[in-house]
Amino acid sequence: MALKGNLRDFSTTQLLNLINLAKKTGTLVVEGTGQAAQLSFRNGKLIYAQLGQEDGNLTLILHKAGKLTDDQARVLSERATSSSDKELGLLLINAGYVSQTDILLSIRAHVLDIVYRLITWGEGVFHFDQNVVPSDDKITVPIELENVIIEGARRMRESERLTEELPSLDMALKFTDHPNVNIRDMKLSVEEWRVVSFINPKNTMKAIAKANSLNDLEIRRIVYGLLQAGLVEVIRPVGVARPAPFGLGGRKQPAPPTADDKVKSRGLINRLISRIRSL
Repeated sequence: MALKGNLRDFSTTQLLNLINLAKKTGTLVVEGTGQAAQLSFRNGKLIYAQLGQEDGNLTLILHKAGKLTDDQARVLSERATSSSDKELGLLLINAGYVSQTDILLSIRAHVLDIVYRLITWGEGVFHFDQNVVPSDDKITVPIELENVIIEGARRMRESERLTEELPSLDMALKFTDHPNVNIRDMKLSVEEWRVVSFINPKNTMKAIAKANSLNDLEIRRIVYGLLQAGLVEVIRPVGVARPAPFGLGGRKQPAPPTADDKVKSRGLINRLISRIRSL
């Protein structure tokens, strides 16, 4: 199966469905705008994922999942540089830091997070490398694709809706002068509290997302919730001038028509109508 093309013609969910139905083994490589992703499959099941230059080693995956403390992750990163993921996993299990289930669930969540981010990409080229799979030192977790495709489609619809509500992430946020509720009374998640801590007229939503390792869908989802609760409002970042309106080709848009212009326009239209009637 020679699979290659453009995401504008063939979406990620369609690719996953094709790989699932054909029970293929190999790696799907997708190159987007400034970033690339790799999804590996065995007999039609998703087993591994890598996004850009993000380090997908086991220490960072477990730390992100909250299974390792900051100090534990730092020590392991310094001392276990030569250990493979499988060796490190066995070491952590024997030392009682984590269980096998902790490792498998954390890797599964990491892989699915990458897939769902990739599904929201609208631009990029892809190709499928037949029978290319991760090295044996990587821990792979087989994941059925049917539910991934259904959830991916749902997230795609959600992403489109939130993009309509918040089209630009280059805008900043500020707390409303008279919030509908007291933020201390709200039950916010850890990610939501982190976003709240960065709210400042100088910080764009894109900067807040980067500081908290959130993708576009995640930051839009959190901000939309805060907007609906009446806690924040979207503003232009402090220090950023309002751009002059431009039309096609980078030219400034013409000034709005005056009363004389409107009279002349109506006169021209009436003459055109009379001319058509006389034909």
